[in-house]
Amino acid sequence: MNTHREGHDAAVGGHRAALEDALRRYLHRRLRESEGIDAGFGRDLAGETVRFTLAGGKRMRSLLAWWGWTAGGGNPGGERARSALQACGALELIQTCALVHDDVMDGSPTRRGRPSVHARHMAEHEENGHSGEPRRYGEALAVLVGDLALVWADDMFEEALDGLSRPRGARAVWRGLRTEIMAGQFLDVRAQAGRDRSEGTALRVNLLKTASYSVERPLHLGAAMAGADGATVDALRGYGRDVGTAFQLRDDLLGVYGDTARTGKPVGEDISEGKCTLLLAAGVRLAGERGDAAASDLLSRVGAGADPAEVADALDRLGARDLVRGRCRELAARGVGRLDGLDLDPAVLEGLRGLAARTGTDPV
Repeated sequence: MNTHREGHDAAVGGHRAALEDALRRYLHRRLRESEGIDAGFGRDLAGETVRFTLAGGKRMRSLLAWWGWTAGGGNPGGERARSALQACGALELIQTCALVHDDVMDGSPTRRGRPSVHARHMAEHEENGHSGEPRRYGEALAVLVGDLALVWADDMFEEALDGLSRPRGARAVWRGLRTEIMAGQFLDVRAQAGRDRSEGTALRVNLLKTASYSVERPLHLGAAMAGADGATVDALRGYGRDVGTAFQLRDDLLGVYGDTARTGKPVGEDISEGKCTLLLAAGVRLAGERGDAAASDLLSRVGAGADPAEVADALDRLGARDLVRGRCRELAARGVGRLDGLDLDPAVLEGLRGLAARTGTDPV
């Protein structure tokens, strides 16, 4: 029996439970306020925001922020820990905003194995025989859910800062994180519309839309909340950029070669939508370098009717799949190397190494 492993898992589980509790308490308080404003608003909009936020997710971003706070000198048993937990938990509401709005922009029918927010409200509109277009109604409700989640994220974070010693630096990171999410989403939408297939664009989208927001900035936020020194911040941010990029590349592989039951999203959806991913961009380049006209023609029709299964086979045959697998391993290893020399809590260090190991492991 590995008692060390069990001890680490118990510690991480405890951190997640504490973050979940902070999030739940805040959301239930805001839900009661919303119900007092209007019963329907509380039930159908605020209630949807609360249900979506609490119903799924691994709390990875808030956990990383908590680890950043601990790495930066925060005391998990100290008087400021409660405020730190609430500030870290606010990231989950930004995640709600990002996912709900992303599903509207992509027209995704499912999320986490269930109907997406806009799809659920479209079906509700049709079942109740409401007037107007079901799609416009569903998308409007989803936009409002995402907007409310973003408003509450700011409220939750600002309220928590009253109990922290370094609010100014944390606010600057929070502002940067929110703006970078929008920049990444913009680049993603524009690249898809313009049928951009460059590897540089794919990596830029990965950095701003996922790596920064999912790993780098949460760690940075927590460290800033604790007043960490520059060397610690630089090391954590470097780790976050590398591992966060690998995290997205791994997700791209799962989107093409994974299992819907595991991912909660239809396999091949990125291909059908014509997403600019490194996997696709590398395939386009490799097909051109090899003079493979059939593959080039097939990949030129990605997002315009190309069969996702045929595209997946072509990317595998061209070597794009192996290229992305290798890039994941390289980035994960480089990210772990950036932690060398940091004086980190053993549970935090093991957690960061474990995340890097997962992102560097072939998912399919």
